Amino acid sequence: MASLAIVPAPLSLEALVASVEARSRSIGEGCGAVATFVGIVRATHQGRRVRQLNYEAFEALALNVFAQIEDEIRAAWPTAVVGIHHRIGRLNVGDASVIIAAATAHRAEAFQVCRYAIERIKQVAPIWKHEIFDDGEAWVEGAVADPEDDAAKQEAHRRACA
Repeated sequence: MASLAIVPAPLSLEALVASVEARSRSIGEGCGAVATFVGIVRATHQGRRVRQLNYEAFEALALNVFAQIEDEIRAAWPTAVVGIHHRIGRLNVGDASVIIAAATAHRAEAFQVCRYAIERIKQVAPIWKHEIFDDGEAWVEGAVADPEDDAAKQEAHRRACA
């Protein structure tokens, strides 16, 4: 299974966890913890009832950005293994839009890696969300930071390690 993916099909957290855990067994101390993050389409946003979301991505660039995030994670947490899958297309309330699995020797780092990954995805991944409400629709602004912006990287790291 690819560790980094943009897919139109429903996401499988179990498959991603198994893949990440297997890849981490022989690195450093091995896998002592796997932390996960699942982003789910919620029923309301800013007081409006959500009917569905439509995600669009510049797929090739998004995968390059995911690879950059993976490299940044390796630089900060050298023995961590991470997997990131993001769904595109139409999603309903309750569907998973993004899943992240991080395997490390110890739990604190696994949580930090998951948090860092989602913070960076929100900052730099070229993925856009079109929300359809009962009373209208709106595009949610996507990535706004330059992937090379050190201040943005530092902010993501600060949030991950808070």
